[in-house]
Amino acid sequence: MRAAVLGPMRLPFVALTPTCVLLGAAAAALAGAAIEPLQFAIALVGAIAAHISVNALNEYSDFRTGVDLQTQRTPFSGGSGALPRHPAKAHYALITGVVGALTVVAVGLYFIRARGVSMLPIGLVGLAAVVGYTPWLTRRWLLCLIAPGVGFGLAMVMGTGVALGAGYTWPALVAALVPTFLVSDLLLLNQFPDVDADRAAGRRNVPIVFGRRAGAVVYALFLAGAYLAVIAGWACGLFPALALLGLTTLPLAVTNALGALRHAERSELLVPLLGRNVLINLATPALLALGLWLGR
Repeated sequence: MRAAVLGPMRLPFVALTPTCVLLGAAAAALAGAAIEPLQFAIALVGAIAAHISVNALNEYSDFRTGVDLQTQRTPFSGGSGALPRHPAKAHYALITGVVGALTVVAVGLYFIRARGVSMLPIGLVGLAAVVGYTPWLTRRWLLCLIAPGVGFGLAMVMGTGVALGAGYTWPALVAALVPTFLVSDLLLLNQFPDVDADRAAGRRNVPIVFGRRAGAVVYALFLAGAYLAVIAGWACGLFPALALLGLTTLPLAVTNALGALRHAERSELLVPLLGRNVLINLATPALLALGLWLGR
């Protein structure tokens, strides 16, 4: 039972969630909101529950459809492999996903009561990304591309800002674009090794519909979008100069973009890029959050 519950949670990757919540909190502080520790903690719980829920539901779906048995598993893609090893315990992954989604709903209702209905639109977007990603959004290439970023960027970062009392602000919107581009890129690059298995399951993502080389171009453009958002926020006076700390990972991103373009058709050579991609996703929003917090 333990492996069937913890494996599908993909806990090492849940580290991405606190960085997005911290970025939302930093943008809220920049807007003048007083950050209350209890409300920050509740927002963090809701965000972590959302991430765990989408991970578990995705693993359960991949097990039920047989995708897990065909993927070329890497340390960063292809699922945890927990359910194929413990098939009789697969229902625990479904329970984990449902409990996570219900936790998200409970946290959302708490903040709707605390902040009003302004929390409702962003909450519904986030919940739709959690529940609909695997069964529906992965069947439509554009939605499959942008949904992860919308969930972790626009929904999680801006949702945190609204939950903490800052409301919808331009600095939060521009800050949210950074994980919006990066997290969509994270899932995009992870799809490269799984193209054959995903195609057999009826999925239609960018590498399947347009090919891996086109996917690599999109990956490079989305990386550029994340760093241009940091620069635009500073150039427009929305961010303090210290927000440019978010550009620290740019050399790593350039290396990854060139590597993806060079090795798009050779999945075995992409594995180091997948690892660096995780680092870019963790470090860039964290550094931007630090810059916003120190420069407020």
